[in-house]
Amino acid sequence: MTEPTELRDLAAEIAREAGARVRTRRAELGDVRAYTMTKSSPVDPVTVVDTMSEEFIVGELERRRPGDGVIGEEGSQVASHSGVSWVIDPIDGTVNFVYGLPAFAVSVAAAVDGEVVAGAVYDPSADALYSAARGAGATRTDPQGTETLAVSQETDPERSLVATGFAYASRARRRQAELLVDLLPRVRDIRRSGSAALDLCRLAEGRVDAYYEYGLSCWDFAAGAVIAREAGAVVEAPALSVPSSEYRLLRAAAGPLDPALAGLFDELAMPAQLAPLH
Repeated sequence: MTEPTELRDLAAEIAREAGARVRTRRAELGDVRAYTMTKSSPVDPVTVVDTMSEEFIVGELERRRPGDGVIGEEGSQVASHSGVSWVIDPIDGTVNFVYGLPAFAVSVAAAVDGEVVAGAVYDPSADALYSAARGAGATRTDPQGTETLAVSQETDPERSLVATGFAYASRARRRQAELLVDLLPRVRDIRRSGSAALDLCRLAEGRVDAYYEYGLSCWDFAAGAVIAREAGAVVEAPALSVPSSEYRLLRAAAGPLDPALAGLFDELAMPAQLAPLH
């Protein structure tokens, strides 16, 4: 079996290459809204650049790791014959990408027998690469160099900056907003960047103290979760096989903060899963 560090290095290389192609193609297209379609709802877009990025990533993985499986946001499904599966999001934060906001990323993770062991998230706007392998720590590399990531040492929710996000379905968004009304007065503030992968990386580097969200798909969080864990975060995430339509909770916090934040979530009766929305 390939070592997690080898899988991390390949994830990092492919994520960076895909991200460079995304950045170049966006500059060529100009206003990306003319090249955008919708998926699950009118507010859930996909662009020709998403599909281009996924095709590149899948092609590289098939060439360099034949026998591995692939799970991609834009429909790529390849069965694994090696025990290794790659979980990819060709552009996490597509709405930001469409509107020209610099908070989107390419996310590539490797899972062995259903457990994520390595991952990389590349932020094209900042030319920043986050990567981690199980048991080997997490790093951020940009033009200024490479640094080892570590979560914040905050312990009090009232002094904590908490990131979150919202689902595409309108009924789910309404319920998430209702829960947020109770949480907001009990923390320092809330941030909503629009990219789960980058939110988890910001937790890893101490720029936010916690992150939670309902209804994520595995490709949204797989790479970011292993990066956050390796930087010292406690991450409670759904299994990779759980569909986003179940609206289960992902909760992640800096290690020192996690006990108090978990207690606050219990006090506020933040559910582990949103009630059926159909």
